[in-house]
Amino acid sequence: MKRPHDDEPPAGEDPTLQSAIRPLKDLQAAMDADISRLYDERDVVGVRPRFSMALIRLRHRGPMTVKELAEQIDVTHSAMSQTVTAMRRDGLVETTPGPDARTREVALTVNGWELVPFLEAEWRATERAFAELEAEVPYPLTCVVDDMWGALRRRSFLDRIKDELDRPAPADDGTGRPSPGRPCHPS
Repeated sequence: MKRPHDDEPPAGEDPTLQSAIRPLKDLQAAMDADISRLYDERDVVGVRPRFSMALIRLRHRGPMTVKELAEQIDVTHSAMSQTVTAMRRDGLVETTPGPDARTREVALTVNGWELVPFLEAEWRATERAFAELEAEVPYPLTCVVDDMWGALRRRSFLDRIKDELDRPAPADDGTGRPSPGRPCHPS
């Protein structure tokens, strides 16, 4: 079956091949992969890094609805619902009907409860390892994040995107990333 525009080559290069944001996502994915490897080395079965905060929070705060847990962890209801489904499948949580027919309450199973002390220790060790990593670089990521939040308070990302849509795209510098306009390392 022929689709519209099959005979027409795409206009310009695929913009998704260049990204200034992707390296940050790749960095976080690499760190999460190392946490997953730690879980494997320690025979922590059925746990993914994205489960840790929810499991720890449930142990400290007790059972809560999917919506409440999503708000606690600062993710969407849909994302938390998927996470709860995975944690339930792996025997870490159980769900029961909530106060009304539309809600489910999430509680730790014995297996989930017993796992939390290790997850808390891993969380604290991860925070210390991240601080050590930051100390090795000339400009800590936490400072970059704070500075970027400050810049976004002055002018939103939405406004920046709209402004960029209205200007011509800059020439490719051959790095595969949009030109940052200044060197990576502060002087």
